[in-house]
Amino acid sequence: MHVPDGFFDVPVSVGAGVFAAAGVAVCLRGARRELDDRTAPMAGLVAAFVFAAQMLNFPVAAGTSGHLLGGALAAILVGPYTAVLCVAVVLLVQGFFFADGGLTALGVNITLMAIVTSVVGWAVFRLVTRTGPHRRGTLVAASFLAALVSVPAAALVFTVLFWLGGTAPIDLGAVAAAMGGVHVLIGLGEGLITALTVSSVLAVRPDLVYGARGTAGPLVLRTAEGEVEVGGRPAEKPSTGIGLRPVLAGGAIVAVLLAGVVSFYASSAPDGLEKVASDKGLSAQEKPHAAEDAPLAGYSVRGLSDQRLSGGLAGVAGVALTVAAGGGVFYAVRRRRRPTGGVSPAGALAK
Repeated sequence: MHVPDGFFDVPVSVGAGVFAAAGVAVCLRGARRELDDRTAPMAGLVAAFVFAAQMLNFPVAAGTSGHLLGGALAAILVGPYTAVLCVAVVLLVQGFFFADGGLTALGVNITLMAIVTSVVGWAVFRLVTRTGPHRRGTLVAASFLAALVSVPAAALVFTVLFWLGGTAPIDLGAVAAAMGGVHVLIGLGEGLITALTVSSVLAVRPDLVYGARGTAGPLVLRTAEGEVEVGGRPAEKPSTGIGLRPVLAGGAIVAVLLAGVVSFYASSAPDGLEKVASDKGLSAQEKPHAAEDAPLAGYSVRGLSDQRLSGGLAGVAGVALTVAAGGGVFYAVRRRRRPTGGVSPAGALAK
């Protein structure tokens, strides 16, 4: 759902940019409450994972593919405010370094892919976890439903924005039906990836899942070492013998492998928005990207003829850029957090 330049007129593009900037400003402030000693190191990793996962297009229908948006996943792992920042960082890296998503459409993309998916995903997740039994199965099911709903929700907002200022004379009903239908299918894939990821983190370090905190009563998770309770604040001790550093290192390795190796085998079919734009004639409105001559444009290293090597190196570079950019943002926000006691960041890493 990376919207290119040219799909929306100037008023909508500017308006979405103002809305996105205001939303990011609010999230910069809100993230101070979320970025504690364990969430802060996780946030950069989550952003890198979202970047890597977005390179993995999966087939959803004849001639159409989809990829992770990541807002719901990030909200569940590191909190809704931080999630918006994570996805926004990914979109900035993609737009300026990889020519993916228009620069004049950056506000639209942050609105759709960062704000809408994170807010809707978190709302659905909290609704399910507050009404269901407080067990790991509920968390995983809630993760699936949150991610599933977040994708067509973003498609719906795209349709509303197109109604307000789309640049092509296309029937609104046709756009709504096409965007809604294909993105429900993409949402199923998003839900599976999100549920699998959250389940994996719960199995290793349930105290690192932000969404497991603040439940009404202790959340009981079954692990290899018995039942573990995760309540309204991070557990003082990890539920397993695995420290935070190995978890971060393992996650970084997974992100690098996904972006640098697995991405070569991703579906080459157009994603949901590209397919709809092509079928409905909207793609004729697309404008050349300002960064189309960038060294990493198109997720390939300029000058390398080997397609696999070029794409793999570009993916790894993207992960590194995302970690660097995200780490800088989250470190700056974390420093502005008011001390609330507890262990220091160094102490948390040692656990």
